[in-house]
Amino acid sequence: MIEESERLRRWRLVLGGSAQQAMDQTLTGPDLGMDYTLEALYGSDGGSGTSRKKSGLGASSPKVARWLGDIRTYFPSSVVRVMQRDALERLHLTQLLLEPEMLEAVEADVHLVATLMSLSHAIPEKTKDTARAVVRRVVEDLERRLANPLIQAIRGSLRRAVRTRRPLPGDINWDRTIRANLQHYQPDRGTIIVEHLIGHGRKQSALRDIVLCVDQSGSMGSSVVYSGIFGAVMASMRAVNTRMVVFDTAVVDLTDDLHDPVDLLFGVQLGGGTDINQALGYCEQIITRPAQTVLVLITDLYEGGNAAEMLRRAATLTQSGVQMICLLALNDQGAPSYDHHHAAAFATLGIPAFACTPDLFPELMAAAIAKQDLGLWAAQHDIVTARADGDQ
Repeated sequence: MIEESERLRRWRLVLGGSAQQAMDQTLTGPDLGMDYTLEALYGSDGGSGTSRKKSGLGASSPKVARWLGDIRTYFPSSVVRVMQRDALERLHLTQLLLEPEMLEAVEADVHLVATLMSLSHAIPEKTKDTARAVVRRVVEDLERRLANPLIQAIRGSLRRAVRTRRPLPGDINWDRTIRANLQHYQPDRGTIIVEHLIGHGRKQSALRDIVLCVDQSGSMGSSVVYSGIFGAVMASMRAVNTRMVVFDTAVVDLTDDLHDPVDLLFGVQLGGGTDINQALGYCEQIITRPAQTVLVLITDLYEGGNAAEMLRRAATLTQSGVQMICLLALNDQGAPSYDHHHAAAFATLGIPAFACTPDLFPELMAAAIAKQDLGLWAAQHDIVTARADGDQ
């Protein structure tokens, strides 16, 4: 149980200096520095309802650089990242990220990458190398965490999908076939009688085509970062043919940049409107094997184009045999904001619509490749999906 003195100390840090006299709590040592960092960020701006007085960081680069160092001294990395995001939003410090010394002082995470993507055209020449180094550091960290689970999940699903008991002669997997028939060894003949042939599908072409169609409007920043990383990992696998398309009111095919997710992310232009219908129209053109294609549409479904035509295109794609999934978000933030009416319409078409965390995405792709019931898969993972009646 927390002692009363510790409880009062914490409340004093929450409420700020204006509460010091009323609480009879005087801060000393490191607590004074911690109080300064909190005051600078969360000081009252006239509408917050907090008891903290305004101290503020202003736009002073030295002061902000010192503050960025201080918060790392007093708080763990997870809290530092939250405070950095709050500083960008509350104190309008985004412009300072265009300075290399500021960027080097920031704790890098997915949200910072999304912010840099939105600033890509404004980043001056002197900062570009620093910005790319920051993005690469985050991307490599995420790849280390996410690449192997994705590769293993997809490979396992493809093996199960293509294994056959009636392979063509050139497709026989002799190692597996021999092991499966060892019980039929004939000592007098010195041979095995093969009762069951086990083979692989043909390898001349990819076993599955995967299209990531990603909304690059401003609210989808984290989803774009994760999509780019997953797209790059899948593009490294010869068993699947991966394409990545991003869109706002225009459509850009970034497939050629999948070899380097940093190049890919800097090719994204976060912000602008949303034309899902136009993006699906482009996907229709590039899909050549509908029955072997998984189309992952990542969007909050706030359509700025022709909504009726968007639904018609989605229906046409599913009727052609494409397995279509709508991810309302691909991030760690939980329940996203999205257009419930359009999500319900997608559900009516048999297109599952739900949010997914990066850690579950590998399993999702494995289930999609195996053509499992994705509504059932989502239920097994306690994921809430949009329903045709509009409820959840």
